[in-house]
Amino acid sequence: MTDHQLDTDQATREASGAHNYGRYLEEFEVGATYKHWPAKTVTEADDHLFCLITMNHHPLHINDVYAAQSQQGRNVVVGPLVYSLALGMSVSDVSGKAIANLATDELAHPAPVFHGDTLFCESEVLEVTESKSKPDRGVVRVRTDVYKQDGTLVATFKRTVLIPKRPS
Repeated sequence: MTDHQLDTDQATREASGAHNYGRYLEEFEVGATYKHWPAKTVTEADDHLFCLITMNHHPLHINDVYAAQSQQGRNVVVGPLVYSLALGMSVSDVSGKAIANLATDELAHPAPVFHGDTLFCESEVLEVTESKSKPDRGVVRVRTDVYKQDGTLVATFKRTVLIPKRPS
């Protein structure tokens, strides 16, 4: 057992010089675009594990022989994995201080992702609205676009997040 005083509060840890995780409501500006880092290369193992955990056994995702005969000619990464990775990649910039994620809308997958593709995500702030009933918070709405390494848009979605204001 040690006598070390451990600070577990997020604000205290960030005050030490640690990376700020998320933003307060006042830090969001309509039109701002956050280019999230790091990017993520999607491996066959990532895709297969996600499919098996979520019980999506569609052969396009997990069967090389079947996928080779498809219009894509190879395995396609399952869409919910692409969405989940993009959502996770945006957390430190968008929802790291969130009280709650309220909604996800307009999710689209305009192009496929394949094993070995690297995903890059960008989120644009669409709306920032202070709460009328609770003065310590507000709602932020963003659109997140997901691109693979050649610049092809592979996913896009909007989400609405309940964000606290900076403590007074």
